[in-house]
Amino acid sequence: MSKRSGVSATRLNKEDNYSRRLMTNYILINIAEIFGVLVLYFAAAWSARRIVWQYRILKFLEDTSMLWMPVLLVGIFLWNTFRTLKKPLLYLDRIVEESGKLADPSRGTISLPQDLESVEYQMNMIRARALENRRRAEEAEQRKNDMVVYLAHDLKTPLTSVIGYLSLLDEETDLPEEQRRKFVSVALNKAYRLEDLINEFFEITRFNLTNITIEKNPLNLSRMLEQIIFEFQPSLVEKNLQIDLDEGPDITVMADADKMERVIDNLIRNAISYSYNNTVISVSLKQEEKDVLLQVVNHGNTISPEKLGRIFEQFFRADSSRATKTGGAGLGLAIAKEIVQLHGGTITAESADNTVTFRIRMPVS
Repeated sequence: MSKRSGVSATRLNKEDNYSRRLMTNYILINIAEIFGVLVLYFAAAWSARRIVWQYRILKFLEDTSMLWMPVLLVGIFLWNTFRTLKKPLLYLDRIVEESGKLADPSRGTISLPQDLESVEYQMNMIRARALENRRRAEEAEQRKNDMVVYLAHDLKTPLTSVIGYLSLLDEETDLPEEQRRKFVSVALNKAYRLEDLINEFFEITRFNLTNITIEKNPLNLSRMLEQIIFEFQPSLVEKNLQIDLDEGPDITVMADADKMERVIDNLIRNAISYSYNNTVISVSLKQEEKDVLLQVVNHGNTISPEKLGRIFEQFFRADSSRATKTGGAGLGLAIAKEIVQLHGGTITAESADNTVTFRIRMPVS
């Protein structure tokens, strides 16, 4: 932006409006010029009666005043109108020309004449917002396209394994029972992974084509939290994780049970995916004066402030790795944030010293 564009909006609001000043000047100039013509006319009429050697000329002007005075007044009016409108019309052409820069990052900032300082400031603010929205949209689209490519690529691996092991089972009819069970187990695990990847495709489609709606009813958040944690027990075994639950008894909120289950499921799944082996995930649920606080803490790689600020964006993954065990579609936390906000709550994330903390605050009623 130019130096003038850095002027605060408060200062600009205090300045005279350009159009108001233009109209005021136009009216005042017209009044002054008409008044001047009238003064000249009356001066001529007065002089005609007192200055003999100019009497004929002045008498002629007085006698023909009904002809030349309207012509002169109209001429003054037209000239003043042209002179007044010429400048703003040139300004309008300049604004139209500069407006081409509003959404073009390859061109410089908008620069207008001094009289249009406030317009310049507002247009540069609009330009900055437009370019920022464009950048975010392009990044979101690129992340989505990359994610689709990654998922499509990753679909091949489990599918190839499933086909391979099932082919072996179909062709080798005399395999030992232990080896057969092993092949079936591997094929089943790969099929589960294939199902997860397909579900991620559906997740991307649902998030972009539908709006999340909620239907609030009394919900015992304590019981739901216990049930969800219990269902995650098999997922803790591989990394030798534990979940430590600290909750108040029978904490109830007005919420959509299905949507809140999705939020809690996403947070715990995220904690399991990114926790170090042999660590404890701490989950707490407490009721304060007007809010309910749900906190999930896991021990894993510290998330940088830059990534932490974008962790709730669509298709953003703090860990850009494509490892199949942790590489999700980057939608879980974005969906969780939208659901929590629809309930009138907030969700935040903090990370320091190899610890990641998610906090959800929701109104009791």
